[in-house]
Amino acid sequence: MATWIETVEIDEIDTEDVVRFDHGDETYALYRNAKGDCFATAGHCTHEKVHLADGLVMGNIIECPKHNGRIDFTTGEAKRAPICEAIKTYPVKIEGGKLFIQID
Repeated sequence: MATWIETVEIDEIDTEDVVRFDHGDETYALYRNAKGDCFATAGHCTHEKVHLADGLVMGNIIECPKHNGRIDFTTGEAKRAPICEAIKTYPVKIEGGKLFIQID
């Protein structure tokens, strides 16, 4: 059954930035693009399990801080080697100024 989890205040994520969010044993990356839209993915790079929240956001791309691989955080699609495997994405919603993600 899918569950909505409250994460952070929307204002805690700067435009074109990413923040880390931990829940239980899982780590997530929460993004805000230049348009102000929010997205969520798994928190670790699929290549070396590095925290994506330490990476650089450029448009709708997160660049991994370890080997500079790139992922489209809106779709989870790998965009530049050494990342070859897509990352899990999560539905998001905003209510009362807070960002929620839907997890399984």
